[in-house]
Amino acid sequence: MFDLQPNHLKNNFISLSPLQENDFEELYAVANDELLWEQHPNKLRYQRAVFQNFFEGAMLSGGAFLIRDSKTNEVVGSSRFYDYNEDENSTETSVLIGYTFIGRKFWGNDYNKSLKKLMLDYAFEHVDKVYFHIGAFNIRSQKAIEKIGAIKIDEFEVEYYGEDSKLNFVYLIQKSETL
Repeated sequence: MFDLQPNHLKNNFISLSPLQENDFEELYAVANDELLWEQHPNKLRYQRAVFQNFFEGAMLSGGAFLIRDSKTNEVVGSSRFYDYNEDENSTETSVLIGYTFIGRKFWGNDYNKSLKKLMLDYAFEHVDKVYFHIGAFNIRSQKAIEKIGAIKIDEFEVEYYGEDSKLNFVYLIQKSETL
């Protein structure tokens, strides 16, 4: 059975722990950066009230993580597994990885690549396909996901928790094509 929020995901770069209510202030300290969200579908997520809504959705998802630097224990950001699909009529199973943000301090230092590898390695123990929803105008995230081998396969509106729907691109990585 695929656990959306395992306790044991870590490598030399980062460690993931299930997101807890008491993580809000530390995580908001990273998210409270207007430039972090400039290409994101919700550009106002740096604002406390908007981020609070995001955080509530993360807690309700049952698959959200707090990302910490393995060496310094500093909060790096957050990500989650969601929409696990175990089709009983098919041999193919899937999950989505997303709602990821990493503090600007950690950009360009392999944190995102390390995070995705860690999450993909775990996911591919249980599923055949991993999908990603990326905002249509979030060029930075599109390039980052393409660097690790994801292929754009679709476009559609995604409704974020408590927010209006926004155009997203759908990317796919299959188990047979992993990092």
